[in-house]
Formats: sequence, structure tokens, C-alpha cells
Amino acid sequence: MAFKINDSIAYTGKIDWELRKFHGSQLSTHRGSSYNSFLIRDEKTVLIDSVWTPHTAEFIRELKKIIDLNEIDYIVSTHAEPDHSGALPHLMAAIPDTPVYCTKNGVKSLQGYYHKDWNFQPVKTGETLNLGSKELIFVEAPMLHWPDTMMAFLTGDNILFSSDVFGQHIASEYMYNDLENEFEVYSEAMNYYANIVAPFSKKALSKIDEFDKMNLPLEMIFPAHGILWRNNPREIVDKYLEWANGYKENQVTIVYETMYNSTRKLAEAIAAGIKDSDSDVKIKLFNAAKTDTSDLVTEVFRSKAMLAGSPNLNGGILNNMAALLEELAGMSLTGKKAGAFGSYGWSPANIKHLNSGLENAGFELTGKGVKTTWAPDEKALGLAYDFGKEFAEAVK
Repeated sequence: MAFKINDSIAYTGKIDWELRKFHGSQLSTHRGSSYNSFLIRDEKTVLIDSVWTPHTAEFIRELKKIIDLNEIDYIVSTHAEPDHSGALPHLMAAIPDTPVYCTKNGVKSLQGYYHKDWNFQPVKTGETLNLGSKELIFVEAPMLHWPDTMMAFLTGDNILFSSDVFGQHIASEYMYNDLENEFEVYSEAMNYYANIVAPFSKKALSKIDEFDKMNLPLEMIFPAHGILWRNNPREIVDKYLEWANGYKENQVTIVYETMYNSTRKLAEAIAAGIKDSDSDVKIKLFNAAKTDTSDLVTEVFRSKAMLAGSPNLNGGILNNMAALLEELAGMSLTGKKAGAFGSYGWSPANIKHLNSGLENAGFELTGKGVKTTWAPDEKALGLAYDFGKEFAEAVK
């Protein structure tokens, strides 16, 4: 799908309404997504990124409707993942000598994916590509979220092509933030940040600071996925600063997995204890086996504390709970507290595994947790309730 952004810039990406899983099946995309690509015409013409591999034929077909491929003077690859670069092999087969501008790590990644020695032009932060009346200023952004990532700032239009940074997974016929539902946009932006950018929060803080010191007149931000920030783009930058700096709301998220509802009953008793101790705190309960993992990651990211529950299974914990803790371990969480709970039959190893997983994910444990044998009776539920009250006081 190609459409005109202004007299010199066209959108040449793909809006994917059907996408529901991303990064294999790792990340859920409830509202679809887009693979954003842009054609800039000046005295020289440059294409910024392409689309995911399955959409190559459509991308090339639509691109040919608005330009002879031989008129493309330069290609800029901000990131080598196939959702950004997937159409490059087909495109480069048609225009094989066209210079491809990317970072040094971008060369390595693109060669690793496509095993081609294209006309690579490695660039560094501050280097420019002259287009005539405008120029692109390159800004390396390693580990946001890959080593090869970079951004490009277009002078004159004052647009930052930000690659994965500031993106969201949203399919939209409008494509601009001022035309979309603001709640949905920021909800998906947080979900994107929590699941993709959060492990690199320190990098995000330092890169925003570096970009600000370049004193470029930012007017719009065009990320590689989702809607384009044309109205007050500084708002999403400020959100990133907030999210990257030990973000937490007054929320406790309780995530459990259960076999015969014993652990679920403990979770509900703990929640009641928390609420009776602190009526202002928001409490959310989720069954890890019935809730999307990407959504759980986002809820934990926004919380000041987490409680993890599972019964014992073969000296460990249930699979979905174990997978969530493994996922959280890669998020580089800071400043959040946690506790563990669960039922068991003859071995309380579940609590040990839960506590170990929480500590490995960067949580500060509050107490040793609460456990009960078999189905909880009134006494066991009372212990869970008291644990909830104590936990609420500990995380205030």
C-alpha cells in the first residue's frame, strides 16, 4: 500500500491486518501491525527499509506503481530483521548496484540473512547522506533492540525514522497518531516497549539523551511498525523516558497456574488480604495457562509488585509459570517486589523454584512465600489472607 505523506515522501510499507503472532510465536499482536517503508524524492531518491518477506511481491508491485526501480539512488536499512529487510533480495536483484546504507553491524546481519555482498555503505552517528535540498543524518542505536539498529533524521521535513524505537503493533487505515484512538495507541506502545525494548532501558535513556544533545528540530517520528507520530511526537519520547526509568504503577499483579484450583483459591485469598490492607492499590489476577504471555509481561512491567503461584510438579512448577519467569528474567526489571505461593502434595519444592525464578528476574523477595498441602482449608486460606495483608504493607 503506497500513499502520499507530502510532496516528497511516500509511504511504501504494508499494513498487516491479520498478524496475530510476531517473532515466531513469541509476541502477540492483537491489533495487527505494519511494516513501514518510505520513499523520499529530492535530487536523489532514497528508499528507507522494506517489508517482511511474505509481502515481497506486493511491496515490489506497489513500489513500481510510483517509481521506476532504476530511479532509486540509495537504500537505507535501519535494521536487518526480515520484517524490515525481507524484500531486499528481490529488490536488489532488480537494482544490484544500488548503495545500501546501514551500520557496520547491519552489513554483518544482512549478509548473515541473505548471503549477498551488496554495495554496502557502512555509516556512523553524525554521518550524512546528501539528497539535494535535504540530507539524512544517521544515528546509530545499538541494542535498541539489535546491535545493527540505527535511526535516520531527515532535515527540512524534520522527521526521525526511528526503526523499532517508538513503534507499536497496530494495523490502521489512518496511520497517524492524531487520527487513532489515543488509549489504544499508547496501550500498544507500552506493550511494545515492555516486550521488546524494556531489556534495553538503559540504552534507551542514553540514546534519547544523545539525540537531544544533537539539537535537531524534531517534528515527526516515523517508526518501523505501527502508526506515525506526527502530532506532538515528544509525547512518546517522554513516555520512553518514563518507562525506561524504573517505571511502576500502584498495581500488584498476581499470576498463578493451578491443577485442581487449590493454588487459584490461595491467589484469591491473597488478593482479598491485599485489598483489605490497601484499598487504593490495583490488583489483577491472571491464570498463566489462560492468559497471553505478552499481556502478562506488560502487566508485570507496569506493576510495583508481583506474586507468582504454582503447585508442585515433579519437583518443580507448572510449565506456563516457568515460561513466564524465564521471559521476565530477560527484561532487566528493577525496583519491583515479589512473593511466591502454591499448593503441594508431598514436596514443597514449588516455592523454592518460584522464589529462585523471581530473584533471577530481578525482583526483591518479601518473605519466603506461603504454601499449603492439598486443597486449602479455612486455616490455609486464612494464612494466605494474612500473607496478602503483610505483602500489601511491604510494598506500600
